[in-house]
Amino acid sequence: MNHPNKPNFFLGILFLLAIATACQPADEAETSQEVAAQPENSQMLQQEHTPPMADKQPYEMTIHGHTRVDDYFWMRLTDEQKMAESPDAQTQQVLDYLHAENEYYDQMMAHTSDLQETLFEEMKGRIKEDDSSVPYTRRGYVYQTRYETGEEYPIYSRYKGSLDNEEEIMLNVNNMAEGYEFFSVGGLSVSLDNRYIAYGVDTLSRRIYDIYFKDLETGEMLSDHIPATTGRATWSADGKYVFYTVKEPVSLRSYRVMRHEIGTDASEDVLVFEEKDETFSTYVYRTKSDQYLVIGSFQTLSSEIQILEADNPTGEFRIFQPRERGLEYNIAHYGDEFYVRTNLDARNFRLMKAPASATSKENWTEVIPHREDVLLEDMDIFQNYLVLGERIAGITEIRVMPWEGEEYYIEFPEAAHLAYTTTNLEFNTDKLRLGYMSMKSPASVYDFNMVTKEMELLKEQPVLGGFDRDNYSTERVMSVSRDGVEVPLSIVYHKNTPTDGSAPLLLYGYGSYGASMEPSFSSTRLSLLDRGFIYVIAHIRGGEEMGRHWYEDGKLLKKKNTFTDFIDAGKWLLENGYTTPDRLFAMGGSAGGLLMGAVVNMEPELWAGVVAAVPFVDVVSTMLDETIPLTTGEWDEWGNPKDPEYYEYILSYSPYDQVQQVAYPPMLVTTGLHDSQVQYWEPAKWVAKLRTHNTSEGGPIIMQTNMDAGHGGASGRFKSLHDRARDYAFLIDLAGLNAKK
Repeated sequence: MNHPNKPNFFLGILFLLAIATACQPADEAETSQEVAAQPENSQMLQQEHTPPMADKQPYEMTIHGHTRVDDYFWMRLTDEQKMAESPDAQTQQVLDYLHAENEYYDQMMAHTSDLQETLFEEMKGRIKEDDSSVPYTRRGYVYQTRYETGEEYPIYSRYKGSLDNEEEIMLNVNNMAEGYEFFSVGGLSVSLDNRYIAYGVDTLSRRIYDIYFKDLETGEMLSDHIPATTGRATWSADGKYVFYTVKEPVSLRSYRVMRHEIGTDASEDVLVFEEKDETFSTYVYRTKSDQYLVIGSFQTLSSEIQILEADNPTGEFRIFQPRERGLEYNIAHYGDEFYVRTNLDARNFRLMKAPASATSKENWTEVIPHREDVLLEDMDIFQNYLVLGERIAGITEIRVMPWEGEEYYIEFPEAAHLAYTTTNLEFNTDKLRLGYMSMKSPASVYDFNMVTKEMELLKEQPVLGGFDRDNYSTERVMSVSRDGVEVPLSIVYHKNTPTDGSAPLLLYGYGSYGASMEPSFSSTRLSLLDRGFIYVIAHIRGGEEMGRHWYEDGKLLKKKNTFTDFIDAGKWLLENGYTTPDRLFAMGGSAGGLLMGAVVNMEPELWAGVVAAVPFVDVVSTMLDETIPLTTGEWDEWGNPKDPEYYEYILSYSPYDQVQQVAYPPMLVTTGLHDSQVQYWEPAKWVAKLRTHNTSEGGPIIMQTNMDAGHGGASGRFKSLHDRARDYAFLIDLAGLNAKK
């Protein structure tokens, strides 16, 4: 599970971090000369190492008069068991099994060690190590994120007035991370008077952050320390208080908003709001205007917002619009009004506005009506402009609407692209900061003049090693699913790769939570393309690429559309000569790992190999267990199996429950011991069960568990490349392309 639901104001920061870690492709000499090699050359298919076989300890689970037997329920450990200095017998048994799986992985992948190192060095070699983000200005300071050669982590800096002035290092994460296997800093937030910075630290990879504070004038750390949060602190206007969200200790749901007074102990913090509905989570932020503090509550189908003047931090928040089942909305403040993006009588959302003095829905008036063919995704407000992100035919377009004058859409050079607004913190400006990329064009940051319509390139992601986008070709085609629905496919390959069916092809998919998979650039992906792979993203139902209906038609009792869309996309690619059956590979992670589990059960013979990263595969058991993180908030995504109808439907596709006695394709399964999104025991149990059912004609099934990390894998910009090198080496080897370099 991987819920993408988060406020849009985070996207700009995420992009700045991504652009700072940008990379580049391999030598052109390494392109598709080896494509003619056949998959039989894979040494993995010839290995004879003995895989570990987990003990069976039958555990019965009965509901609705139906009993399931889970032979591997014993693999489940609590956080306390995992962290104990002296493991109990069960813990030791589980750890021993995971280590045995890792040893088997090492044996099976040993012949790819040189390839993995080559891939890692290629990927690392595309990265400009002494890189920096595009600076932005906020309250008289210029902020920038930069990296130094050889360092894993960022340095967060600022300059007073101009980059020509002395650099002030706010945080050097490289120094902070010393001695930790995993280290993540997030939620950086500077007080309005520019004096203090608050930030979150996670050292376990469970996305549980402790908040710390630093005096930027003196360089001293404050004694304030707030544990078990989501990591971000929101400052009051006077800088005396911060608001933050607390995670529930078992489910990890963000359920409380607290107020902390700077200089006091966290035990004295005041509870401002508690979200008692276990299907909702909560967050807090300050509006772009700095005039309001906002508490948001959300779940899959509904949302609710509370507001309070930022200069009255000890006041009472008031409800913007009471929650209603099925009503979603978010807000932006402008002058004496709020703009409201909502699905009220509008499946694809519409834009409304309301006076700040009367914000409930009966006071909303329409600004942009609902459109069946356009999904309203985002909004950004300036003194003289309203800027909208609208998804049209699967591609996000940016619409500029001056308060006075003619509106227009910004034009971009490539038909299939990803364009979005990024860090637009200034209110009174004619410049709009944009991000842009495509599957062959690296991420770029522009300043777009909304008066003259001129586009100024501020930075393009540097891709070292002789990268030339003209060496790659992209396509946007439509496959046809069994029910007649057309599904977009985004395709990229090296121009020298033959398109006669002889090339290996990797089909990637996700298809959940309404998360749209964008036609985006990846420098690491070049290591596949330059070896002759075709890479395809299937924009299957369950995402939101084609509008809200695309999401609704791939969830709950229509979830199987996600799986059949992916299978039929694979078959369409075969029928149209993009590849052959022995060269069609599949990959997905988290909910995309569930996708992998479902499609190998439904059509195991279709795939030449599969990578399932942190896969959510034990759907019935997880959705029945309210103590597992994320479960209660996701009943509207998957259904609550306490209802017999949903129980039977989920059971009919749950990968763990539907394992069959068939020949499964070669599979690489990955997980992290401390994963809070998809607990490690789901893939561990799945692999154990697959082993007992996989026939002798089936391929090897291997699993690697990162014993130090969680859902996102290793921390650091280089360490994480080892994970990608592992995945690609598995696929390259199966494709018979593991030649010595």
